[in-house]
Amino acid sequence: MSVFYEVASEQQLHILTEGNVTTPQGFSAGGLHCGIKRKRKDLGWIYSEVPAVAAGVYTTNHFQAAPLEVTQDSIAKEGKLQAILVNSGKANAFTGPKGIEDAYEMRNVFSETIGLKNHYTAVVSTGVIGELLPMEKIKNGIKYISTNLLNKSADDFEKSILTTDTFTKNVAVELTIDGKLICIGGAAKGSGMIHPNMATMLGFITTDAHINHEALQLALQQVTNKTFNCISVDGDSSTNDMVLVMANGLAANQLLTADHKDWNAFVDALQFVCECLAKQIARDGEGATKLVEVEVKGVESDDAARKIAKTIISSNLVKTAIYGEDPNWGRIVCAVGYSDIALDPNVVSIAIGNTYVLKNGVPKAFNEPEAKRELEKEHIKILVECNQGEGQGRAWGCDLSYDYVRINASYRT
Repeated sequence: MSVFYEVASEQQLHILTEGNVTTPQGFSAGGLHCGIKRKRKDLGWIYSEVPAVAAGVYTTNHFQAAPLEVTQDSIAKEGKLQAILVNSGKANAFTGPKGIEDAYEMRNVFSETIGLKNHYTAVVSTGVIGELLPMEKIKNGIKYISTNLLNKSADDFEKSILTTDTFTKNVAVELTIDGKLICIGGAAKGSGMIHPNMATMLGFITTDAHINHEALQLALQQVTNKTFNCISVDGDSSTNDMVLVMANGLAANQLLTADHKDWNAFVDALQFVCECLAKQIARDGEGATKLVEVEVKGVESDDAARKIAKTIISSNLVKTAIYGEDPNWGRIVCAVGYSDIALDPNVVSIAIGNTYVLKNGVPKAFNEPEAKRELEKEHIKILVECNQGEGQGRAWGCDLSYDYVRINASYRT
């Protein structure tokens, strides 16, 4: 799993190898089976001992699922949350007025059961689109949560939010701000329908940092564009994508704003957590066998570089060549060309791992077995040097295998 934490040394963060969303002070979490799925856990929660400043980013799919409407309504009231309730198995998307009613009922029943203001709870759903939630099962599950609310069962929470994922996804770091130890923990789910533009992708981040709502929202939006929005598994943006951050302030540092001397350190730490989760999602793409990282340098802006990188990792021809371990660099340069970023092809260079296959627009003789060995690795790196500016960026994806078709051909059954 070390592949997910490669940039830690650059940012001088302490990675907590056993850390999770309950690592920051005052957070608990758990998960259980309430009967939405046949056997696996399907109802999870995160709870803060005190109301926490909250921020969120959401899918840009024009058809947003009911829980997104309810969660945005909750945060809009005071910019705070104290609990998040998540169900998996059914997305509560395209369920009409009844779906909205159920999402509010899910929020209100949970809030009232554990003694919170209704708008201090966010609700999240993931799973099959177009099916109503089994509300009686969910309400029965909520009754059980109320007696186990303060459990620190992050592993159960991480399992409860999964659909076709093959492993749980988590990370936690700590850093010092104002002489206080600050922790940031995260959990995520995502395997298919991943092409965020903020699939089915959910991220949950907790921190004990003291920060206001506006600053936290700004930080989350900044890092989302460099992390979650830079991954793709299959080019499909879900109706349910959501990333939520809760900051309960229990670390008692001075209020973090963009003017704070340690602001950049906090943003870097948040970005690191989001990047680790994003890379874990990319690696767990349905049927995937490899994590693919594309780095683009030398273009007009960082945004342009990220757009080129994401175009490459979204290309089905690139993805299938990587699965077949075929160093067919023509597919890479083709994707660069249709990324809608104007470039001079005569100065572009491409490397697969440490092997350059194109240098300044001219094909370079390369050792085919050596290039193939680069593609046999679990973590594959592709470098594109455009030599036409200072912009740079990265994106992450996975290969496209036979299993992706098998999994998605029978998703509902």
